[in-house]
Amino acid sequence: MKGIGQKLEGFKLFFIDIVKWLFLAGLTGCAVGAVASGFIFLLVKACGLTERFEYYYLFLPAALFLSGAAVKHLAPDAEGHGTEKAIQAVHNQNGKIKLGVVPVKIAATVVTIAAGGSAGKEGPTTQIGAGIASFIAGVFRLSDKDRKRLVICGMGAAFAAIFGAPVAAAVFAAEVLVVGRLNLKNIFSIMTASVAGYLVYAAIGAGGELMPQISLVITPANAPFNLSFALFSGIFFGLAALMTIFAVNGFHKLSEGLKIYKPLKGLIGGTALVILVFIFGSDYLGMGIEYFMNVASGAEARFYDFILKIIFTAITLSFCGSGGILTPLMFIGMTAGSAFAAVFNLDPTVFACLGFLAVLAGATNTPLACIIMAFEMFASPSLALMAAIACPVAYLVTGHRSVYPTQMLRESKISSIWIESLTAKEPIEKALK
Repeated sequence: MKGIGQKLEGFKLFFIDIVKWLFLAGLTGCAVGAVASGFIFLLVKACGLTERFEYYYLFLPAALFLSGAAVKHLAPDAEGHGTEKAIQAVHNQNGKIKLGVVPVKIAATVVTIAAGGSAGKEGPTTQIGAGIASFIAGVFRLSDKDRKRLVICGMGAAFAAIFGAPVAAAVFAAEVLVVGRLNLKNIFSIMTASVAGYLVYAAIGAGGELMPQISLVITPANAPFNLSFALFSGIFFGLAALMTIFAVNGFHKLSEGLKIYKPLKGLIGGTALVILVFIFGSDYLGMGIEYFMNVASGAEARFYDFILKIIFTAITLSFCGSGGILTPLMFIGMTAGSAFAAVFNLDPTVFACLGFLAVLAGATNTPLACIIMAFEMFASPSLALMAAIACPVAYLVTGHRSVYPTQMLRESKISSIWIESLTAKEPIEKALK
């Protein structure tokens, strides 16, 4: 009888935990989806307003100055491209994020992107989702452990809302925190929040959908041919991701080396971007969704498109611009994929989409989530099979580096390489020094 009683008690605890997280994660997902909808609505309206002016990008110096001033004086934690700050909060602050970060992050990102800053919307949304989750955790007086879990739920809900891929979003949130480790312990709560965030965002219909459905035609007869090139393209996409990481980190160090009033760095960065626009054109400004969607639909990209997008993005994010890096990674990956396809006379649409997935996997160390995206975002099992080769290859090529320097590195990607500092459970930026 004692054994039966213990089993019933264990079942009761499991049931209570399921109900608890169904409520908390569902509430968080709904709140994040609603706020994300408001954020995207403001962003779409602001971009529509500024793009009426042919030379709207001339406002970039002022916009980056205002973004830098708002962050410095109102919410310093809103600095950066969003996701890495949420990761840092989970690892170092027990998931505590000030609610004041949310409105400042929204305002700074809207100003940056509307003026033409090369950045995305998903990173800020992830930080906003994490901030809302932290606030809800405070309302219910959750423990530090539960707060961190709920913040991860907020990250997943935000990612699901913006990308329209709730399963990949949940896996991304579980995978992005620690390189080489997948946090499946919290997968139920993260998945619940992701689905809730996605459904609320879709129901409100704020506009500005990131990735409309793309029709991919990959015939079974070409499978061995495509899989062979998926391997080689993975190396190329890994190098593109590595180039992005070096550029973002390099320009950040350059900006940090300027010992001046921080918002003035925005004037410098904005001026540099304006000069680059006059030289290379405006295709690399803002999120660039229209341009890379044309590439994904078969239009041939210029071979240098992904390199210029890397430079525009690195300058924007390093010199007081606020915004995410995942949408620029989509641009970089798709244009790199189109360039790769042009060299080898391959299907440009297939390799543009593969480029997006592999560059994202390499730059963020999330290969599994990116493989799942091939199913959710492109509805293509054949592309997923190619991504299952290209994404892990790109992930290995980038080595122990990331666009998120606050990711934890607790296990080497290659068993034959031992890194002493991994035992200290330090973030990538410190573990590699």
